[in-house]
Amino acid sequence: MDLRQKLMIKPGSKVKLKKIDPGWHGAFTSDDEAKEELARNGKRLADLQQLLYADRRHALLIVLQGIDAAGKDGICWRVMGAMNPQGTYVKSFKVPTEEERSHDFLWRVHAFTPGLGQVAVFNRSHYEDVLVARVHNLVPKKVWSARYEQINAFEETLAAAGVTILKFFLYISPEEQLERFRDRLDDPTRQWKISESDYTERERWGDYMDAYEAMLEKCSTDIAPWYVIPSNHKWFRNLAVSEIIEQALVGMKLEPPKPSVDIARIRAAYHSAVKNGTPG
Repeated sequence: MDLRQKLMIKPGSKVKLKKIDPGWHGAFTSDDEAKEELARNGKRLADLQQLLYADRRHALLIVLQGIDAAGKDGICWRVMGAMNPQGTYVKSFKVPTEEERSHDFLWRVHAFTPGLGQVAVFNRSHYEDVLVARVHNLVPKKVWSARYEQINAFEETLAAAGVTILKFFLYISPEEQLERFRDRLDDPTRQWKISESDYTERERWGDYMDAYEAMLEKCSTDIAPWYVIPSNHKWFRNLAVSEIIEQALVGMKLEPPKPSVDIARIRAAYHSAVKNGTPG
């Protein structure tokens, strides 16, 4: 099954998250069954990212959005961890600073977009400005409602510069979120992730789902599609994201650059050095 086609939000389509099953896991039935495939994907991602770094004609921007405990950090650890940190970085956009608020909302984002040969992961992103800003009325409706088209124009600019954009909405049920909150409470090594807002934000679940639906409808484009990833099962979430990233990298038709030196002359020098022995 082509998960890109299955999970992509078609540009211009209406989105009703209630019609999507966050527990869907395709043909796989268990973590054990998916492990081999995920390991293969990890190896492929490592090889393709190294090729991307050498090729220097493309860049990759991965956007992760989701309600608290949906698994954004998990993707960074379990999927992106396969890539070489020399050409990969993660940026998380939190509450804007005073200086950031004095500029347009995309000002703080543009500096962290990937250069050619790089992979950037936004763990929360510029979409916070049509999610949190909308749900909490941080700016007037006429301001946040204009941002959808501004975001589309921003992403179009990136795509024109050689950046492939993959946007993943990690979708879990409210019951699954509560179970993950309980796991954090019960695990001393993960209690640091708990915040008071975990439960207060749950009261706005419906408002957030409305905001996510608008985000998906208005900002899934041909050049920067959104994918809704059923994420109740962490193992399927990781597998689906890794497969879509792999397919995007393969589609770039990456090639190693031609050498900048005379290989025949270097080869001759090498054989001469071998013949004459290594200096002591």
